[in-house]
Amino acid sequence: MIAEALVLFILPALLATSAGWDLASYTIPNFLSAAVLALFVAFAAVSGLAPAVIGIHTLAGLVGLAIGFALFAFGLIGGGDAKLFAVIALWLGFGDLLDFVLMTSVFGGALTIVLIGLRNLPMPALLAHQSWLLRLHDAQSGIPYGVALSAGALVVLPHTEIFRLAAA
Repeated sequence: MIAEALVLFILPALLATSAGWDLASYTIPNFLSAAVLALFVAFAAVSGLAPAVIGIHTLAGLVGLAIGFALFAFGLIGGGDAKLFAVIALWLGFGDLLDFVLMTSVFGGALTIVLIGLRNLPMPALLAHQSWLLRLHDAQSGIPYGVALSAGALVVLPHTEIFRLAAA
């Protein structure tokens, strides 16, 4: 029952918080990525994951961290995005990682198209006093990719092995 709550409620809440924080500030605080990491440790403990399974998930997280920081080094994503990608990879393992990456790419592309479209429209005066909206509207701003990462994870999560383990 605890494992179910971690996967069904707490993990999605942390992912949604990460997306909202990135949307509002273009940052994902370290404490959110650390909380997702700690949640996996708690899940592994209460669900009785075998050490080999934990090892494979840890390896997936480390590969995710390497890929994330390579993308960060090339200026394609922010550091918070790289860390969020890694902890999501930790949760999903290699078995569900490709589905996550594909869904994240779809959401990232859609978010980019929407923001570019909105940035070509004038900012309504009613919204012009919101600093986070001004930042989103600024053509020089990047894309808050934590939104796409979180959305991709939330869409894939119900179809993952970790979800089936929690529900068992």
